[in-house]
Amino acid sequence: MNVQQIVELLKVNALNYGIKIVGASAIVVVGFWLSRIVTKGIMRTFDKKKVDLTLSKFSSNIIKALLYIVVVLAALDTLEFKTTSLVAIIGAAGLAIGFALQGSLSNFASGVMLIIFRPFKVGEYISAAGESGTVEEIGIFTTTLTTPDNKVIIIPNSKLTDDNISNFSTKEVRRVDMVFGIGYSDDIDRAKQAINQILADNGKILKEPAPDVFVSELADSSVNFSVRSWVKSADYWAVYSKTNETVKKKFDELNISIPFPQTDVHLFQKN
Repeated sequence: MNVQQIVELLKVNALNYGIKIVGASAIVVVGFWLSRIVTKGIMRTFDKKKVDLTLSKFSSNIIKALLYIVVVLAALDTLEFKTTSLVAIIGAAGLAIGFALQGSLSNFASGVMLIIFRPFKVGEYISAAGESGTVEEIGIFTTTLTTPDNKVIIIPNSKLTDDNISNFSTKEVRRVDMVFGIGYSDDIDRAKQAINQILADNGKILKEPAPDVFVSELADSSVNFSVRSWVKSADYWAVYSKTNETVKKKFDELNISIPFPQTDVHLFQKN
């Protein structure tokens, strides 16, 4: 075979393989585009059927991942890459891959558990894995939270299932626990009456269960009142901050002191 024949052969092979590369690239581009369209269509169907948002997002992510895998395999087949050989290689190296992906597999399994057992749903406010925020999405491998100051926190699913989860949105009502201290020289009955009146005037505090105000501790520097009131979960922080502010203003108006920690030191002079 002379040089000219070799060049012609290379040209033919390059042309053939170039066409296959273009075809594979087209499959990937069009396939990924169609996958996104199909996923969005499924999400719209879930919305019309009023499927739970947590389940619909998780399911659509799974479907999208499967569609992407199908597209990639189709592109490899266009390049005449032996996908059966690829499967055999992956099977032979299964143990090594399992060790390499054990973190991802753990997160995936945890994601499935979160969907099945439903400790929280999209839109609920939770505290878990040392973070707090509103659940935006439960993904295949991670869960996304948004904090009250609008930060996005992404937590691996395995951390959520391995840790305690506090869900502040599951119940319709929550109890607001507060402590107010007054001086030992102040009138206990007068202070208690003032706190009860403040709670009664706040329209967001529920009448049932009734609020409770009682002396809970004779502390080192103050007489402490424990104040317990029930509110709708959405009103928790509004009631908490408003009650603090109103009690301070009322105590100032009635000349009821709010003592701060202090220590009396006695000096004895020895002759």
